[in-house]
Amino acid sequence: MWEGIIEAVVDCLKMLPFLYITYLVMEYLEHHISERSENLIRRVGRVGPLPGAAVGLIPQCGFSAAVAGLYAARVVTLGTVIAVFLSTSDEMLPIMISAAAPMPTILRILAAKFVFGCAFGFLTDIALQTARRLGFRSSEKHIRIHEICEREHCECDEEHPNLFLAALKHTLQIFLFILIASVVIEIVIGLVGEDALGSIILNVPVFGELIAGLIGLIPNCAASVVLTELYLNGALSSGALISGLMSASGMGMLVLFRMNRSMKDNITILAIVYVLAVIGGLIVHLTGLVF
Repeated sequence: MWEGIIEAVVDCLKMLPFLYITYLVMEYLEHHISERSENLIRRVGRVGPLPGAAVGLIPQCGFSAAVAGLYAARVVTLGTVIAVFLSTSDEMLPIMISAAAPMPTILRILAAKFVFGCAFGFLTDIALQTARRLGFRSSEKHIRIHEICEREHCECDEEHPNLFLAALKHTLQIFLFILIASVVIEIVIGLVGEDALGSIILNVPVFGELIAGLIGLIPNCAASVVLTELYLNGALSSGALISGLMSASGMGMLVLFRMNRSMKDNITILAIVYVLAVIGGLIVHLTGLVF
C-alpha cells in the first residue's frame, strides 16, 4: 500500500508542469483576450477532437488534467474533452512495451483508442451544435476564466496582477486536492486489492465491457494497470480491454470535478465517457476484432 501511495504522490508531481502551464495560459487569456480572439479560439476549437485524441495517446495523464481545466474555463469544447479522455492511455503503453507485447497489437489498440476518441469527440460537438440550433440550452457559452479566478480567490483581477504567481496559486490549490484524493483512492485500492478488481471482471465475463468500463473510471493508474495485466495474461477480451482503457482518463476526471462548477455537467460527462467507452468495447467485440 505504501508503494502505491508513493506512486500516487509521484504521479501528482508529474502533473504539476501541465497544471501550471494550463493555468498560466488561462491567466493570460483572462487578461488579454478580446471578443475577436475568443471567436478565433472557438473556431479553432472545432477541430479540437482530432489533436486531442492524438495527444491523449501519449502515456501520461497530465494532458487530460490540463484539458479538463481548459474545459472548465470553456476554452475547449466538450467534444475535445471527450476525445482526450477516451484516448488517454495512462499506464497501458509502458506496461505492454515492458512485457514485450507484439508491436502490431500495441499499434492496433492505440489506433482503436484514437479512432473512437476522435469520432466520438466530433459526434459530441455535432450533437451539441444541433441541440443549440433546436433551441436547447447549453453550458458551453463564453469563455469564463474569471469565474474560476473568483471562486479560487486568487486576486488575479487586480489592475496589474502577477500572472505567474496567480497561476502558481491556482496550481497548488488543485494539486493539493488531487493529491489528497489520489492518496485516499490508493488506500482503498490497497485494502480491496488489485486481484479483487481483476476477479470482478473474471467472474462476470458476459458483462466484461460494462464491468471493465466501471473499473476504468477509477481515477488512478491502478485501473489501467489491472486491465492491461489481465489482457496480457489472456483473462480479458479485446472488447473489455478497450472499454476499460477508454474510460480510464487518469487524473482528468478528478480535475474536472474540482474545477468545473456544475456538478450536473460533471456527472453527465462522466456518464458520457462511460457509455461511449462501453460502446467502443462492444463494437470491438461484435466485429470480432482481436488485438
